[in-house]
Amino acid sequence: MSIRRIGVGPRMSAAVVHGGTVYLAGQVADKKKLAGVAEQTAEVLSIIDALLKEAGSDKTKILSATIYLPDISTFAQMNGEWDKWVSPGNTPARATVEAKLAAPEYKVEIAVVAAA
Repeated sequence: MSIRRIGVGPRMSAAVVHGGTVYLAGQVADKKKLAGVAEQTAEVLSIIDALLKEAGSDKTKILSATIYLPDISTFAQMNGEWDKWVSPGNTPARATVEAKLAAPEYKVEIAVVAAA
């Protein structure tokens, strides 16, 4: 089976496609680093849409999602954006955890696995 890497960097790839599955690295806001959790969540979800499209998939095929919040009290704000974005009837298995992220300006990080 072939392995296709998308957004290859020196440390990691943004996505890897293998065996009919798309694995996305944890995605964080790039343009809205100083924004709140809702704005960052919306940006991260648009990044996920773009990566899934490039991999030949889309949000209706997401199998699982892991969401990291450095402050769990922002859970409702993140969910407000997630609920507007997620495909009704195609909701993935999901976990949300409170965790310190790589940089203090990041308010949310989301990693997904999807069918290709």
